[in-house]
Amino acid sequence: MRSGASPKRRNTAHQTVGNDPGRVACAELSSWVNAMWLPAKCAAAGRGVWASRLCVLRRSGSNTAAFMPEAAGFGGVSGRAALQDFSLSDGDSFWAAAARHRLSWSRPFRTVRDCDLSRGRIKWFEDGELNVSVNCLDRHVHTCPERVALIWERDERGSEVRYTYRELLEMTCRVGNLLRRRGVKKGDCVTIYMPTCPLAVASMLACARIGAAHNVVFAGFSAEALAERIRDAQSSTVITVNQGVRGGKVTELKKTVDAAVQSCPTVQQVFVAMRTEKPVTMTARDVAMEEEMLKEDVVCEPAAMSSEDILFLLYTSGSTGKPKGLVHTQAGYLLYAALTHRYVFSYQDGDVFGCVADIGWITGHSYTVYGPLANGATTVLFESTPVYPDPGRYWDMVERLKINQFYGAPTAIRLLLRYGDQWVNKYDRSSLKTLGSVGEPINTEAWEWYHRVVGEGRCPVVDTWWQTETGGICIAPKPSEPDAEIVPGMAMRPFFGIKPVLMDAEGKVLTTNNTSGALCMAQPWPGMARTIHNDHQRFIETYFRPYPGYFFTGDGAYRSKEGYYQITGRLDDVINVSGHRIGTAEIEDVVNQCPAVAESAVIGYSHSIKGEAVYAFVVLKKDVNVPEAELSKELKSIVSEKIAKYASPDLIQFVKRLPKTRSGKIMRRVLRKVVESDLDSLGDLSTLDDPTAVQEIIQGHQELLSKGQL
Repeated sequence: MRSGASPKRRNTAHQTVGNDPGRVACAELSSWVNAMWLPAKCAAAGRGVWASRLCVLRRSGSNTAAFMPEAAGFGGVSGRAALQDFSLSDGDSFWAAAARHRLSWSRPFRTVRDCDLSRGRIKWFEDGELNVSVNCLDRHVHTCPERVALIWERDERGSEVRYTYRELLEMTCRVGNLLRRRGVKKGDCVTIYMPTCPLAVASMLACARIGAAHNVVFAGFSAEALAERIRDAQSSTVITVNQGVRGGKVTELKKTVDAAVQSCPTVQQVFVAMRTEKPVTMTARDVAMEEEMLKEDVVCEPAAMSSEDILFLLYTSGSTGKPKGLVHTQAGYLLYAALTHRYVFSYQDGDVFGCVADIGWITGHSYTVYGPLANGATTVLFESTPVYPDPGRYWDMVERLKINQFYGAPTAIRLLLRYGDQWVNKYDRSSLKTLGSVGEPINTEAWEWYHRVVGEGRCPVVDTWWQTETGGICIAPKPSEPDAEIVPGMAMRPFFGIKPVLMDAEGKVLTTNNTSGALCMAQPWPGMARTIHNDHQRFIETYFRPYPGYFFTGDGAYRSKEGYYQITGRLDDVINVSGHRIGTAEIEDVVNQCPAVAESAVIGYSHSIKGEAVYAFVVLKKDVNVPEAELSKELKSIVSEKIAKYASPDLIQFVKRLPKTRSGKIMRRVLRKVVESDLDSLGDLSTLDDPTAVQEIIQGHQELLSKGQL
């Protein structure tokens, strides 16, 4: 890891190694994979039946089949709009063709889906078997072993490291064999607490290879937040590094893990890799990862996994204090990630795909790891920050690595916009073909700057809407006809197989355009989450009970008169801080643990860089004599330590009481109106237990305004 996250690698560009025993072993493995896993019509790189069929259709001028080879079997389907209609009206045929063409199966599926949204039952390709790591690695090693799979853009600018598909397979097999030797078996769940790096990717793929689920936890989470996720996942194995490096700063990840596992009795072993040279204290449960990997073979037999076996858990914050461990399974998730990666971003073989998301989030899972690798792409792992060592970091990377698709967050775009055009224009961005936005709706000003300055007015900007729950992009401007319009700040068009609907307050479908409502999905799709770990009832109540027969996203949306979708924000008590979702209840739970606090209420408010920031209203216990400034600093520190820095309140207003209904429910709607200075829309306050509380809060808020604290 210290020298490139692999025991054999050094911090150099890729070199071809002659007479490498790993090469021979991988070649033998590739032959085995070819015989056992790659029937002719499923082989990678458009081989066999599909390739010949595609050539015929290209000669006959079928644009639809040239765009999507699977469409060769869809009689009478011509054009993107017709393909979209077909994917909804005959979804079984659409997804079956995609799954047979895009994925390599060890046992073909017979049943396409068994879904009932009213009961929260979602099953795709249930009787089929495959292995995700084989689909991401082995089949590409079989056809193009020396193609670069990963470019690790390390925190230290200019020190990138490249890994070929052969080398990534070797590293994955070593990790897989190590996990097996140390007792990790099919059905176990391994928690990964690592920065974005090749060994983290290999660890994810190694889990998939041996049939264990992985639970990647963002390496910015505190020990307590990490421990909660380890306990819920019931992990006996954790993988981490000695230290993380980001933006020139070092974080003590091993120390965080040491603190976390103190309250995790299930943890039996912690694998520790070395990102820096600094040694760390090793306990009896710790395992020196690179040292042990060297003892392992570079061939690791892949487990045959049912389509509906668990691939990974990923925890997301909801409107209650307890994070939800969303479950994604094997085939459906991989298919959807691969398909959306290819068509939303107009990815072509040979492109360099640059998603700058951390692997601890779903974007890193779907569009840094699984989607690109399933498509045989070269994918960038970005370890640093947009402004380290200067605000030109992204664009310097684009020039050096010749990135073709760049996928980032609006919060970073807004930040870089403030530094001016010169940091962008300093670098050659001619390699760019598509720009992407993810995590939250992008505002028009940022969109136009992104398009005009970064993309030089020639790169389409795809503003993508999706969630951890959806597994992949559901609404985006692309794919579309070549001359189709793109409206700034709008997600616009549903992806294939996605049928969005808007609901009114009574739960009725809004059929007209130029209207707003709760965003739901009327049909299941392969990439969607299957359940909440150990709590399927909560899964049903959160996503399927609000609008029976539909999947409820928790977001509101506007549908324009042209039928385009624009996301208007969360409808539940979830804040989107710099693209990271955090439940208000989770923050309140931590704030309320402070001995001086009686109760609190947290809301999100508009922020020029973050999109939304955290605003906390805090009621202190009687006889508390601590200065408010000191207490405010302490509360921010507590939230940072117990959850993560991004969840820490930007503003804390101390109040005598909170606005509540007579039944005791805190009226966060009223608090939002106060913070937005929209006092004319407070509504009827007569239902409150004590309406005068609102006037006191308004006065306190105005005092903060006058002091320039807002």
